[in-house]
Amino acid sequence: MTISVATTGTAGPDLALVHGWGLGAGAWNGVADALGERFRVHRVSLPGYDGSADDGGDFAPTAVAIADALPAGTTLCGWSLGGMLALAAAAARPGHFSRLVLVGTTPKFVQADGWPCAQVPENHATFTRAVAKAAAATLTRFVMLFNQGDDKARAVVRALTPLLATGLPPAPVLARGLDWLRNVDLRAAVPGIATPTLVVHGDCDPLMPFAAGEWLATNLPHARLERFAGSAHAPFLADPEHFVRTLAGFCEAPR
Repeated sequence: MTISVATTGTAGPDLALVHGWGLGAGAWNGVADALGERFRVHRVSLPGYDGSADDGGDFAPTAVAIADALPAGTTLCGWSLGGMLALAAAAARPGHFSRLVLVGTTPKFVQADGWPCAQVPENHATFTRAVAKAAAATLTRFVMLFNQGDDKARAVVRALTPLLATGLPPAPVLARGLDWLRNVDLRAAVPGIATPTLVVHGDCDPLMPFAAGEWLATNLPHARLERFAGSAHAPFLADPEHFVRTLAGFCEAPR
C-alpha cells in the first residue's frame, strides 16, 4: 500500500497531519503554514483522497502504511478518523512516533455496551444511506453539522466548504471510511500505547463527544487533555493560533 505524503516547511522536527473522513489534506490549510515555521510538515492523504490511488485497503493495513511512510521520531497528529488511524499506527509500531496529537478523536465512533459517549448506530446508518444517495449534498450538510455549537462555526464552514468543490473521494472510499467508523473499536489497544499524547478536543463537539476525549486522556498512559472551550469538531480551525501554540509547546516540552 502506498500512502501519499506532501512535505513542506522547515528542516525542523517532523510533524505529520492526517485528515478525517470526507475531507482531504486541505482540511489543514488554516494551520499548515504556521506549523511549517516550526516543523517539517508531512500532510498525509489517505488512499483515494486528493487524487491519490485507492488500493481498497482496510483500516489496520492503512494505519501500518501511514507509519511506514513517515520518518521515525515523527509527531503524528490525526483529526477525527485520522486520529483513530493515528492511534492504530502507534499501537502497530511501538516507539516509531515521538508523540501523538489526537484532535476530535474517539476510540469508537458508535455507541455500544459500556460506551455511551458516541453516535447512535441508527444515526450512522441514516447518514451512510444519505452519502450513497447524494454524496456532495450530504457532505456539505456534514460540514455544517459538525460545526454546530461552535463559537466560530461560520468561519470554519467557510474554510472547509471550498474543499468539497475540488472533487470528492470516490464513492467506495467514502463508503469504506464509514464502515471503519461503524466497526473499528480501539478501546482495548489504548492502554498499551505508551507514546506521549496530547488530546485536543472541543467541548461543544457534536460528532465525537467531549467525553470521548476525556476517556482517551484518562486511559492513554502518558496523555493530557487540552480543552478548546466553545469549539466543536474542528478546534484547529476555530482557534488556529491556540492550536499551533499548544501543539508546539507540547512537542518542545521534555519527554
